[in-house]
Amino acid sequence: MSDVIVQVDEGFKEYSRGAERVEVLKGVSLKIYRGEFVALIGPSGSGKTTLLNLIAGLDQPTRGRVVINGRDISRMSESELARWRTTAIGFVFQFYHLIPVLTAYENVELPLLLLNMSASRRRKQALNALGLVGLSHRLTHRPGQLSGGEQQRVGIARALVTDPALVVADEPTGDLDGRKKEEILDLLQQLQEGLNKTILMVTHDHTAASRAHRLLRISDGMLLEEHAETREEALALAFPDAKLRP
Repeated sequence: MSDVIVQVDEGFKEYSRGAERVEVLKGVSLKIYRGEFVALIGPSGSGKTTLLNLIAGLDQPTRGRVVINGRDISRMSESELARWRTTAIGFVFQFYHLIPVLTAYENVELPLLLLNMSASRRRKQALNALGLVGLSHRLTHRPGQLSGGEQQRVGIARALVTDPALVVADEPTGDLDGRKKEEILDLLQQLQEGLNKTILMVTHDHTAASRAHRLLRISDGMLLEEHAETREEALALAFPDAKLRP
């Protein structure tokens, strides 16, 4: 995994709160390599979602540089970013963000409607994505007819349908528990291993974090320098009171 797909150089992000300037990210630098499964962890308000949004092109740094798959997205205009996100990034959300009146198939096909693509090719890609997540038998079901785990599988299929270079997942198991959580984590792990997808996942859950190859820990807008030599040591530092997967 020597190919860098995500590079953030001295990323700062500030917001205005009335006359006050609030610094959310304070010079974050990192690299993520193609095919990695990385968990971004930290307490609420630490800046992890802000960092995810910069990497996904949903926001831009106040200062610094964000390079994704060789492209400096920190210098793109809003319209350029919108076009770039359509094919470069797959999004998986905690609360699924499915459109209730559309079927599973239609929700997955939706991103493809923004591309110059024939109807037959759209259908092939949407069916393939739903097959990858094990929902070929749920094509005509609407979100209200699906379980939480099935809705998240539709969300993952939608994230994959344009074959993006990077999948970003913001608390993808936060609305699930027990077996359904494990099934979604199994699926993300299978996609990373089988399709060599690069996955960046924000999570506060030790079970989810334990599936990642590597942990990035953020606190007060800064990445913490870890001295753990193994993933297990890093997990123990991040979640000292948790019983982790072997």
